[in-house]
Amino acid sequence: MARKIELANGSYYHIFNRGVEKRDIFPEKEDLDRFFQSMTEFNQIIPIGSIYQNHFHKNKSEAPLLKKDKLVDFVCYCLNPNHYHSILRQASEDGIARFMHRLGVGFTNYFNQKYKRSGVLFQGPFKAVHVDNNEYLLHLSVYVNLNNKVHRLGNGVSKSSWEEFIEKDKMNFCEKDIILGQFKNLRECQKFAETSLEWIKENKEAKKLLME
Repeated sequence: MARKIELANGSYYHIFNRGVEKRDIFPEKEDLDRFFQSMTEFNQIIPIGSIYQNHFHKNKSEAPLLKKDKLVDFVCYCLNPNHYHSILRQASEDGIARFMHRLGVGFTNYFNQKYKRSGVLFQGPFKAVHVDNNEYLLHLSVYVNLNNKVHRLGNGVSKSSWEEFIEKDKMNFCEKDIILGQFKNLRECQKFAETSLEWIKENKEAKKLLME
């Protein structure tokens, strides 16, 4: 698919999309968990086929193991009821496009089968914005990590990498040291996030800048 920007290896991008007609794409926690599972299993250069096929082979000890050679590196993410955000660093040639294609097709097939529907689930192709400087990256990481708070979603179905950032015992899904390594300690990072979040919530221009 044609894009306005070129997706280059080693560069950072804000990746986001929403459900068609703003519909919920995660009506239940099970759906959110499945999307996160897809984020994990589809992120390798060697295709796995479907998640069902991959698990069938795993049971037979024949599945390709998750490789160190990933398509993308996740910096952070947030999954909300009707949309998602992530910051990705492209790790291999055409990695973001290949990964997002697998993610979109795989989850749409799962969703349509579960809810007995047909057709597209997402509002067109995924959106990609180049993160071209470090200040932008830091503020954007807050916007993505705390996106449910930006939109004041309360206790709706959502999942974000923020817990992974602030709790050492959480899984290491994201390359969070890209952000955390820029602060003296975790508390300093949290203070920055609190200040940035208030700026984003109260400033419409800030939200616009982070989305463009």
